Amino acid sequence: MDVLQCSVEKKPPIALRWRSHPLFILSTVAIGMFTDLFLYGLVVPILPSLLCERIHLPESQGQSAVSNLLAAYAAASMVCSVPAGCIADRTPQRRTPFLAGLAALMAATALFAFGRNMALFIVARVLQGLSGGVVWTVGLAMTLDTVGPHNIGKIFSVVSIGELIAPVIGGVVYEKAGRGVFGLGAAILAIDFAMRVLVIETSVARQLDEPLESPEPSLYGRGLQTGSLDEEPENETSPLLRGRQDELYLIPEVQNKLVRVFPIIYCFKNSRLVGAFFLSFVNMTLLSTFDATIPTEAKSLFAFSSLNSGLLVIPLDIPYLIIGPLAGWVVDKYGGSRMFPNRNQNVAFYCGIMAMNGVGFGLIGSCSIVESSLVVQRYDRVNPGMFGDIGPYAQLFGFNSVLVNLGLMVGPLLSGGLRDRTGHGNMNVVLAALSGTAAIISILFIGGSPGQWMKNR
Repeated sequence: MDVLQCSVEKKPPIALRWRSHPLFILSTVAIGMFTDLFLYGLVVPILPSLLCERIHLPESQGQSAVSNLLAAYAAASMVCSVPAGCIADRTPQRRTPFLAGLAALMAATALFAFGRNMALFIVARVLQGLSGGVVWTVGLAMTLDTVGPHNIGKIFSVVSIGELIAPVIGGVVYEKAGRGVFGLGAAILAIDFAMRVLVIETSVARQLDEPLESPEPSLYGRGLQTGSLDEEPENETSPLLRGRQDELYLIPEVQNKLVRVFPIIYCFKNSRLVGAFFLSFVNMTLLSTFDATIPTEAKSLFAFSSLNSGLLVIPLDIPYLIIGPLAGWVVDKYGGSRMFPNRNQNVAFYCGIMAMNGVGFGLIGSCSIVESSLVVQRYDRVNPGMFGDIGPYAQLFGFNSVLVNLGLMVGPLLSGGLRDRTGHGNMNVVLAALSGTAAIISILFIGGSPGQWMKNR
């Protein structure tokens, strides 16, 4: 509303300076992503109890029902991610789709709070998925618009903590206050709504107030800092080497109609980008496996309630909280059955395994998003004007969101099916093989080939 008034009255909106400040923009995006992840993870430990108490679902059907609800979220998010990216790259303000995503999230939270049949729970997860696709696609584009790719690893690592701490809080609050858990979600939504209404994007602020204009070029495309991780230190041979490398990123003028309309599709020929997308898929497949199996496995092995299931995630969270932001900083800077008869011993062993996984998630969490941003940045710089005035970054994050949510959908279905048919141990053997494949892909493609690593050294 402020922006519309400004176009008529030629006066900047109230408090333009702090509302368009990079710190406030990043805080708004971070809160939006945190809220989406928090509300996604909030229901994870309570779903088995919720289904049993609200709709009297037999315990034998609990694993498949939980997996299906988690997959519904991912499927909806997959469907809307790319369209959201295309719309965001073609609209003057990204705040509008950002607010639309919040409206869907509010409706989903209300349905979860008061729904009493499976159909309403599925609709709630679908609405959450639609919101997630919009919030992550548009939010990451706004982040890149504000800070460039060099800080996105740190931002991404911190934001991802929301999904990890939510199961802990959800399990504790549901055990003690029942529906009060959704009141907590509503309070976070209110804060999120206020910040999204107040925020003014950097590009809009420049149009409203000339003094805000920076002497540096705009951030998208031409404005992304040239000293990126993708480039090498300057020496006498740098111009020649850069010219040869740039040739690999040139997009020929003669292309089919689809590539001319969506030139980012051409970027998928780059093995680094494909490798980064694969890492996103594997990362979220593994993370969603914990969401789908920890509550039911904890209930089966240890007779845990939703409270204890939520607390069981703490060993996964702590290493991620410590290592995640540190690993994000490094990526930004340097490029891309019972085993014991005693139940207490068994819980301790299980927590130890969870902690090891937390270390792994902390290390790999931000690599894929930074790597893909750097690759597309290079295409945008080498092909000026090909991707439009503000670049293809919302579309990039839309496609990345498709892979992320494909992982969120495959993870629960794969792990839930394997656990029911072959057992928890065999399920983890399959997931370990998937992790090994991702490690090989990382060595071969992330940051360029191993041969290129040696040259850069």
